[in-house]
Amino acid sequence: MFISQSTVSEHIRSLEEMVGEKLLDRRGREIFPTPVGEIIYNYAQKMLQLREEAIQAVAALKEELSDQLMLGASPDPGAHFLPKVLGSFKVSHPSIKISIKILSNAEIVEAVLRGNLEIGLIASRLKDQRLDNELIFSDELVLAVFPDHPWSSREEISMEEIYGEPFILREKESEDRMVIEQILGIHDFDFSRLSVVAEMASTEAIRQSIKARLGVSIISKQAIFEDLERGSLIAVPIKGLYFVRPFYLIKRKKRRISPICSVFLDHLQTESHKFCSAFLDHLRSANR
Repeated sequence: MFISQSTVSEHIRSLEEMVGEKLLDRRGREIFPTPVGEIIYNYAQKMLQLREEAIQAVAALKEELSDQLMLGASPDPGAHFLPKVLGSFKVSHPSIKISIKILSNAEIVEAVLRGNLEIGLIASRLKDQRLDNELIFSDELVLAVFPDHPWSSREEISMEEIYGEPFILREKESEDRMVIEQILGIHDFDFSRLSVVAEMASTEAIRQSIKARLGVSIISKQAIFEDLERGSLIAVPIKGLYFVRPFYLIKRKKRRISPICSVFLDHLQTESHKFCSAFLDHLRSANR
């Protein structure tokens, strides 16, 4: 902020005189906020947010669109869904600068709450009372194998057959893995019997590993949509099981979003309906 340490100290001293309380405790080289300091800090954050909302409200009144859109997404929707939406949005709004940050769910939540991001797209529904959650679309997860795998010509396999097959998993705590473990767990699947050959940090790494015949995996159908179309990967149904992963749009409650963000949300709703319709049509044709 181009402010010297001495200037900051003077500002804090003046603020302490104004409120009549110490705001910071100095312990050697470390500094900690006092209970009063914590209160002032929280209100200061609200004041900065109100300033931003006031600027946005004036912009909306003048019907001006900001020239930059800031949003965040967890890795899978950020890689396989948002690019298509943003591409079609840019056709209608070519002058808009779009900044998308690919982050973990927790990082997106923190950034939205702090006001660094207006909206976020995440892979789980939150119970945080400070946020609005809206289901925006859902993605199916499928068991994917390489073309000459013994299962590639099967109409379906049983859950028990998975035990003996080299299997690739997402890393622990990933949303995909949580969905898989939750659904298989309901059907009494014994994960200790799974023959795990690798745990990977991204859907793309798993996709390439299946094609390289390292093993099979349960993976986003949208992520391998083109592979399924070309026949470079095959989706094999598991009898009695259906994996679906919802994605949610989050924004801070009572925050007035910018005009351009409002326009983008309308576009996102339209595109998500198109995506879901096209995806369902593809599923119906594939199941005939």
